[in-house]
Amino acid sequence: MTAPTLPGLTPDTPPADLPAVVPPAAGSRAARLAMPMSRRVLTEMAAEYGVCLRPVTLRRTDLHSGLTEVIDLPCGSTREDKCSPCAKRARRLRQTQIREGWHRADEPNPFGPYPASDAQRELVMLRAHLEFARDEAQRSAQFDQIPAIDQAIAEVEEATAAEGLRGQIAPGHDGEELGLGGRRKRSTRRRQDAPDLPRKKVEPRTVGRVYVAPDGTQHRPSMWLSLTLGSYGRVLPDGTPFDPDSYDYRRAAWDAVHFARLLDRFWQNLRRCVGWNVQYAGCVEPQRRLAPHAHFAIRGTISRAVLRQVAAATYHQVWWPSADAPRYTLDRPPVWDGDHGCWVDPDSGEELPPWADALDDIDTDPDAEPAHVVRFGTQVHAEGVTPGTVHADRTIGYITKYITKSAADCHKAETDRQRDHLDRLWHELRITPCNERCANWLLYGIQPKKAHGRLQPGRCKGKVHQRATLGIGGRRILVSRDWSGKTLADHRADARAWVRNLLGVTTGAADADPVEQDAPPAYAWELARPDDPDVAPLQHRLLRALSQRAQWKAALLTARDKAAQGTSPLTGSGSLDQEGRA
Repeated sequence: MTAPTLPGLTPDTPPADLPAVVPPAAGSRAARLAMPMSRRVLTEMAAEYGVCLRPVTLRRTDLHSGLTEVIDLPCGSTREDKCSPCAKRARRLRQTQIREGWHRADEPNPFGPYPASDAQRELVMLRAHLEFARDEAQRSAQFDQIPAIDQAIAEVEEATAAEGLRGQIAPGHDGEELGLGGRRKRSTRRRQDAPDLPRKKVEPRTVGRVYVAPDGTQHRPSMWLSLTLGSYGRVLPDGTPFDPDSYDYRRAAWDAVHFARLLDRFWQNLRRCVGWNVQYAGCVEPQRRLAPHAHFAIRGTISRAVLRQVAAATYHQVWWPSADAPRYTLDRPPVWDGDHGCWVDPDSGEELPPWADALDDIDTDPDAEPAHVVRFGTQVHAEGVTPGTVHADRTIGYITKYITKSAADCHKAETDRQRDHLDRLWHELRITPCNERCANWLLYGIQPKKAHGRLQPGRCKGKVHQRATLGIGGRRILVSRDWSGKTLADHRADARAWVRNLLGVTTGAADADPVEQDAPPAYAWELARPDDPDVAPLQHRLLRALSQRAQWKAALLTARDKAAQGTSPLTGSGSLDQEGRA
């Protein structure tokens, strides 16, 4: 529907009664303010060419020659509000990681780990002898020998890590690690109000099923999945509660804090249900109502009915002391008794129960219930995705849409209702305990684990209490171990190798300096202060980096043009494939 116009006027012709835009007079203050700022133009151009706007300045000293050089390294931020070029680079890297692992037709690690070397086996045997000696000393009541044996065991564990063995050979002998007193075990029996799940032996395979079309062609589709928490009350289209007083902010805060553990339980249940090692890569982000939900790319296909069944049967129980309502307020919390080293009631002076005693009360109570139970909602969205289609690329962009933003910036609060909703959720998160050492336990009349006098209720430094996280305290990017078979460093190395190959740059021992081949360079690194005399101003460094990036971009465009013509940029002959690889 077009806007109405006056008779005799076209939409491009302004009415005669409207004042024309008059440019400011030359030399006036208004004319000067209309000029673009030179430093802002520099920053915009640097961001356009991918130059880090907040580089980390390091001083590198060659220990052989004594030569000192100041080097700028990218800050590596993943947030756009801190450094847009580094955040966009991290987003492209994550998209590459999802793309390479999503539709794999082969196993990322088909042969498993390498066999142990003789030196590694000798270290394991030495650890066995030390364990035997410690047991003999304990049996014969020679307790004075146990500390020396424990020290030798710690040295062997460090040697095994340096030799290339993953993890510890065996847990330590203190009670907390062995579960002899510090670690508590709960029953694994499923809740009566949760549906049962079939359980199969998990096969080591990670690739999906192959489907054969009627014409004989084979294809291996994959899926993407969205998981959402339940409802806390009716909400309006802008995400705000219809009735803020009846909206369950407490349960929303507790669900957000423990959402990561619920996701871990879901993937464990799904693998046991389908019987193979399902691989995933996705992102956790808030909905418009500020509740966390997750989008995942899944390798292979799984029935939607099975996904909904597993989501409905998945839960996470939080076995903490009861924290239904605070006993104390932020303006009058418990006080620290320095003479006895404990927190006491501000009125009666009575000592608050320690964390261990509060857990003992739960263990001895046969009718004890968990402090909180986290479950998914009924909305489980799953779609099949065919590799190499536009839908696949669009889905990867959708999964990584908000990974460069903080949780609170994913949906801007533009109205007073949205700001009030954000404030009420944040105030609830401020007093929600995040772990057993959280200072907020003092508000509920319990001393946290390893309590000390510096605790401040309502000011815990945990990530979940920050306004920018909305309770999402863990990693927002979740990738399974056997997704692409590569780390982020491997993906960065692949990108650098692709550029070198496209430019025709060769690297290797033959290109190195002969002196450096005999004596490998040894460097000492330290942070350089901005006021050091050899550190140039930030604008000078941005200008140099901008020039370097512009030259690199010109060289890369030239190499791509030559690759498109079928000639190698190094020799002028040869051919490259569609991705520019030799």
